[in-house]
Amino acid sequence: MIRVVVILIALLQAGVPRSAQQLPQRLGGANGPEAMKNSEDRPAPRLADGKVDLSGVWTGGGDAPVERLLKPGELENLMLPWAKQRFAMRKQNPATDPYFDCLPGGPLRITGGFAWRFVQHPTTNSTHIFMLQEGNAHTYRQIFIGRKHPEDPSPTWYGHSIGRWEGDTLVVDTIGLNDRFWLDSAGTPHSEKLHLVERWTRINFTTLRRVVTIDDPGTFTKPFDVTFTAKLSVPSSEILEYICIENNQFPDRAVPDSK
Repeated sequence: MIRVVVILIALLQAGVPRSAQQLPQRLGGANGPEAMKNSEDRPAPRLADGKVDLSGVWTGGGDAPVERLLKPGELENLMLPWAKQRFAMRKQNPATDPYFDCLPGGPLRITGGFAWRFVQHPTTNSTHIFMLQEGNAHTYRQIFIGRKHPEDPSPTWYGHSIGRWEGDTLVVDTIGLNDRFWLDSAGTPHSEKLHLVERWTRINFTTLRRVVTIDDPGTFTKPFDVTFTAKLSVPSSEILEYICIENNQFPDRAVPDSK
């Protein structure tokens, strides 16, 4: 009976074009959308109001562990004692990252690993900028242009973000973050005192530079900067549906005794 079923499946596949048999696949990284060829001499596009157009499907821009972006030993030297201990524990147990339970990864990791899209709305005198994430929680982050922070925001996964333009650089200020996510895939800890200032600059048509000031007096002895780079995908690229919580078996495989 099994042999008959196998033969029937083979016959059905033979009658269907190969392109129709393959569903869209996207696992992030090299299996993500195709990147455009570098265009260092091609300037960043602009919207009708003269602001730089950040829209498009991008990859990268926040996926590198913070430790790798600093000098050897610098990150731990910046950490308070509790943070050093927590960081060491997480390094020994990387599978305990809440990200693997399909929970949001916070402002930095929304651009990590998978494709993501910048959306400026409206396209003239934007009042909102959205970051749409393909992977993990398949979620979004919203940046309010020209607003102020609330006095005491409730801590959330992406916090409260406000933006302003300084020349051709979008400056995003974020507070009100909870401490339930890892700052990066390596397990860098933080507290609810975390304050992020991001400076997004589209330095040419295909490259987006993101300089982030990490200020968290509950975790680090002083603020410090890290720099990420995102690359533009080809014009036909789209972010795909990704439902992380559907049949998510990673925690059970990675930590068999977690339950």
